Amino acid sequence: MPKSLPPSEQRTDIVVPLEPLSNEAQRRLDVVQRLHTYKGQANYRIEQERAAAELGVSVRNLRRLQRQYRETGIVGVKRQGRSDEGHFRVDEAWQAYIVKAYQEGNRGQRATSRAQVAKLVKSHAAELGKQDYPSRPSVYRVLESEIKRAEQKQRHRSIGWQGEELKLRTKEGIELDIKYSNQVWQADHTRADIMVVDSQGEPLGCPTLTTVVDTYSRCIVGIHLGMSYPSAAVTCLALRHAILPKQYSHEYEPNNLWESYGVPQYLYTDAGSDFTSSHIDQVANSIGIVLCLRRRPSDGGIVERPFGTLNTEFFSTLPGYTTRRLKPHKKAVEADARLTLEQLEGLLIRYIVDNYNQQPDTRTGEESRMARWSSGLMSQAQALEERELDLLLMRQDRRRVYRGGYIRFANLLYKGEYLEGYVGQQVVLRYNPSDITSLYIYRSQGELDIFLTRAHAQNLETERLSLSEAKAISRRLRQVRQEITNESVLLEIRDRTRFVADVLSENRAPAVSQSLAIKPESDCDRDSEEPLEQPAERRPLPSIRVYDYEQLRQEHGSL
Repeated sequence: MPKSLPPSEQRTDIVVPLEPLSNEAQRRLDVVQRLHTYKGQANYRIEQERAAAELGVSVRNLRRLQRQYRETGIVGVKRQGRSDEGHFRVDEAWQAYIVKAYQEGNRGQRATSRAQVAKLVKSHAAELGKQDYPSRPSVYRVLESEIKRAEQKQRHRSIGWQGEELKLRTKEGIELDIKYSNQVWQADHTRADIMVVDSQGEPLGCPTLTTVVDTYSRCIVGIHLGMSYPSAAVTCLALRHAILPKQYSHEYEPNNLWESYGVPQYLYTDAGSDFTSSHIDQVANSIGIVLCLRRRPSDGGIVERPFGTLNTEFFSTLPGYTTRRLKPHKKAVEADARLTLEQLEGLLIRYIVDNYNQQPDTRTGEESRMARWSSGLMSQAQALEERELDLLLMRQDRRRVYRGGYIRFANLLYKGEYLEGYVGQQVVLRYNPSDITSLYIYRSQGELDIFLTRAHAQNLETERLSLSEAKAISRRLRQVRQEITNESVLLEIRDRTRFVADVLSENRAPAVSQSLAIKPESDCDRDSEEPLEQPAERRPLPSIRVYDYEQLRQEHGSL
């Protein structure tokens, strides 16, 4: 490199680009700077021709590029855009029509592509009788900035919680400083993107998943998976599962312990009716939970983020997976569905306990979510008795006790101890929809419900049956009975119609058999005829009561 440059070529400033250079601009800059080191040497012309060939330009254009670099610095090696960039030759009226058609076509749940807008332009031109209208590439160029603006708007996301300190703001303007476990729990619902079947393999639909998340550790502390739509009762069942210590059957027992339980200080939710009902208020007041509402929907990221993880890492690996984005054919999803609700719940519990809760959260460090929950407890978690939560966090219904101490519910027969003394009386049933083989029986005493006993489904003592499966079984039985009844009715109508047609087709009276024909009575016959016995006195038939099946079903609540 020469020790000094001519005065005309000495540089007194260095221009640093505000944006990174493209690959092409960086290649030009490297070639120009390398060529500058050969300035004043004998082989400079040879290196200049080699540099021009490397860039794919002529020597004249290379000299122009060098001059631009000397005058403007790095900016000179960038490819200059068109002077009319951003301006279109399309008429302003057409530009307004194109942008308006695209915006109106993407409002709400509608989605209109730029190709569809191009077709609308062609149709509108035909309607106006114009032959000169914007072509498809012109429509794309007009919509380019509009599409980029929409994409940029979708990327506007909050950076979220970073570090150890987190503050939640409620709708009432209260700030909650998150400092320990079981301080603030969050709950929310979602439709699981997987279809389940009943015990006979018939599709039931997509279940509803409710999760309860501890804000401090981001550990999932409780769930509820069922076929019911989000409601206050479903929220209570998820809270019941989160509050009580977890125990599972040996078949679905996780390798790790789901140690989280207790009563939170705050419950942070949205303003939906499933979180703001009077029943939720009663539950919160009885247990000692303060209900807090989010200030805005975007504040629920902590409880909503696990739903995306469950869909991508868990539900998507199972048969019967469906997604609202791909919109697969319903029959194909039903044919692929294999898992029952009970099987899906067992797999979900294994995933949460052995996988999700064992992984560290990206914003809390290397400690796993479950370990962070354990270490973040200020004191021993409060443990409640299961019977204390039955009055608040389980679904209820009323039934009458039959003779022998039996109760009928969901087309099943239940038998409970001590119920024979309550024959004819109404009792309160409390149950878990995920397993209705056992019912908790209470009697009402004023405003309180007094626990009596448990009632077990007959012949199902060792089985497990959900309420949705029981309804599906009852629905199939009704369909079978209806098909049998319809076949019998149609057969009777067909035979009766044929009989009447045969009778009407005869123009003479029906022939009387010879054995029943009346003969002329003679004196000999009259004398030899034995007196006939008096017919036996007819007794009146007892009154018969006809039962209406539908009325009985409504009165007794059978499914």
